[in-house]
Amino acid sequence: MPSLLTSLPPLSLYVHIPWCIKKCPYCDFNSHQIKDVGGELVKKQGFDESRYLEALKIDLQSVLPKVWGRRIHTIFIGGGTPSLLSEQGLDQLLSDIRALLPVNADAEITMEANPGTFEIEKFKSFSKSGINRISLGIQSFNDEKLKALGRIHDGAQAQQAITSALELFDQVNLDLMYALPGQTIDTALADIRQAISFNPAHISLYHLTLEPNTLFAKYPPVLPDDDSAFEMLDALMAELALAGYGRYEVSAYAKAGHRCQHNLNYWQFGDYIGIGAGAHGKISAHNQIARQTNERHPDAYMDKIFKQGHALIEERLLDKDDLPFEYMLNVLRLTDGVPSYEFKERTGLEIAAINSMLEQALKKGLLDEDPRFIKPSALGLQYLNDLQMLFLK
Repeated sequence: MPSLLTSLPPLSLYVHIPWCIKKCPYCDFNSHQIKDVGGELVKKQGFDESRYLEALKIDLQSVLPKVWGRRIHTIFIGGGTPSLLSEQGLDQLLSDIRALLPVNADAEITMEANPGTFEIEKFKSFSKSGINRISLGIQSFNDEKLKALGRIHDGAQAQQAITSALELFDQVNLDLMYALPGQTIDTALADIRQAISFNPAHISLYHLTLEPNTLFAKYPPVLPDDDSAFEMLDALMAELALAGYGRYEVSAYAKAGHRCQHNLNYWQFGDYIGIGAGAHGKISAHNQIARQTNERHPDAYMDKIFKQGHALIEERLLDKDDLPFEYMLNVLRLTDGVPSYEFKERTGLEIAAINSMLEQALKKGLLDEDPRFIKPSALGLQYLNDLQMLFLK
């Protein structure tokens, strides 16, 4: 158990929508494919919007006693493909959230969207309901690469979705991937330059990795080797920097004033409620920090909600020996790091508890030498896993 927390961190809300039209071969998220028959989504894997929305409401109600009096600073609706929700469904979801929780008037409210599901009138409605930040899963503008990734959109659809999104939403993020099958530095640069040409507020850049229990893990494509991937990333980062995008997290680049506040709360070891199938949460009290995990499969999730009033399959109190690693797993992703005093504020532990680990990281050149901050060095960012593991007991 941590010692007494002197203050509670900001609180966010994550909502998981677990369905997608097609499961991508690299995806290890909790997503379940539905069929599209004659343009109509049919029920499969428990796809029943009204029933799921009612389950989300009950799920949120079950958490309320643990967060009484705390305001919601950000909301993130992820998936799966949340943009499969109907206009009425999304409006109901946000109305239910506002009825149950005090949401800041200026809260950042993000929805993930697949360019292949982008319908202008539908997204106008999403904006009116309160979505003020959209995150588009572009991945690439190259039709050959998109086909290799199993995406349901092509480059032209990606460009059309971006153009429309920029007209409708205050902030737009573009997700891109690199080190794709057969990709060269030139084709990777073509993608990033295309993205930059739209001048979005934020760009996320992810290395394609072969995750366990995915189709790519079973049938791995030929990817660029590690040295080529490093060279590719260096070239892409240089291009982003020239265009005014600051790297503030391992995979996140933003124009000034447009960092993703929801993700920053994760990385700064803030609190978050997680509702929906497979959602995770972290909630602090003054004498404990708990992590929760929901039932993963949508049908099992809804059955459990309606029978028991909650869908938790695990609630784990973090032991004081777990906290250094849990904390560093997040904050060391930030290029600016965090003030050293926040370690005690967020964990309840004295900084002395990790002095030996900090010294070891400094000797290896993985941490910045300024004692006022816990901040990865350039080498530490490059070998982030090695740095984080130093704090694992």
